[in-house]
Amino acid sequence: MLWAVLLTVSVVGAARAELCKPDAQNAFKVRLSIKTALGENAYAWDAHEEYLFRAMVAFAMRRYSSKSTTQISNVLLCNVTDRVSFWFVVTESSQNVTTVPGREVEAAIRLNRHRINSAFLLSDQTLQFLKITSTLSPPLEPSTPVWLIVFGVVLCLVVAGIVLLIVGGIRQRRR
Repeated sequence: MLWAVLLTVSVVGAARAELCKPDAQNAFKVRLSIKTALGENAYAWDAHEEYLFRAMVAFAMRRYSSKSTTQISNVLLCNVTDRVSFWFVVTESSQNVTTVPGREVEAAIRLNRHRINSAFLLSDQTLQFLKITSTLSPPLEPSTPVWLIVFGVVLCLVVAGIVLLIVGGIRQRRR
């Protein structure tokens, strides 16, 4: 019985180490620039912030997929550096043996990017997911359509021309 437990623990540990290596198939690199974004109000990146990041990724995965089985423990952070860059991978099972496909993680992050940025008080330039392209905001629609503005300008020019012709004709008759 003891051998089975030890074997299970060692297999899970080895699988986690294999999943958690840089440039793994479904791993994503994150780079944060907290001091650039917040200046004097910058906060320190510690275990609490890592927990919040893992929770936000788990939240994004739950919002994206119909199955709500993603837990905070399914998000693994690897190679966290002092300059705040790290790799993360999302696993499917409670034993952290298999990973969620990268395209699903990417779609979930893109869908909830604004929520993740807001949680850390950062933007797309200061919270970078290196394999995931930034989401662009939709173009602003003017309150007045462009064709209506052009029509108004042309109509004003036509009316001004007609008024000048009428005023010029009246002046010419008086002479």
